[in-house]
Amino acid sequence: MLNYLWGAMILIGIAVAAFTGKMPDITNAAIESSKEAVTTCITMLGIMAMWCGLMEIAQRSGLIKTLTVKMKPFLKFLFPDVDEKNKALDCIATNVIANILGLGWAATPAGIKAMQELQKINKNKETASRAMCMFMVFNMSSLQLISVNIIAYRSQYNSANPSEIIGPGILTTLISTIAGILFVKIMEIFFYKNKKGELQQ
Repeated sequence: MLNYLWGAMILIGIAVAAFTGKMPDITNAAIESSKEAVTTCITMLGIMAMWCGLMEIAQRSGLIKTLTVKMKPFLKFLFPDVDEKNKALDCIATNVIANILGLGWAATPAGIKAMQELQKINKNKETASRAMCMFMVFNMSSLQLISVNIIAYRSQYNSANPSEIIGPGILTTLISTIAGILFVKIMEIFFYKNKKGELQQ
């Protein structure tokens, strides 16, 4: 669907430029955008390599495992239907830690794995369990201490102080995370009545 949407927007833009005599602007914009895209990819590649490398070091050193153990009580509160020994909690913890550090690239594989593990214990395969709903909301609203992506973009575009976004970023993501958790917990009261995590109509 998105392919059709973007394709239509491109064709409309070209048609409008042709009728208004601004085809040279389209050509220049395409060239400049291509150059900027390559520059952005190179910039983000370096940032991604550094932080993903640090995540790998943390994983091998046992830091991730230690943090996961520390987070278990909190995760158990968020996901009461998931057994403490279930692999899903480890994947969720890894995802949360990566998100807190602003590493969406490192968080994605752990998030996918967490969903797969949660689906295995989901009684109704056609309907998302409350654990899956909570994880989705918690992941999307994720608290971030370091907004790596935004800092990199601001640095690339010559911001005077790229890291000044950290404070507002922590505040807004903290609020969004708390709001997301409260929303899901309130919805559980209205829609989830059994202990199996199945949706009640």
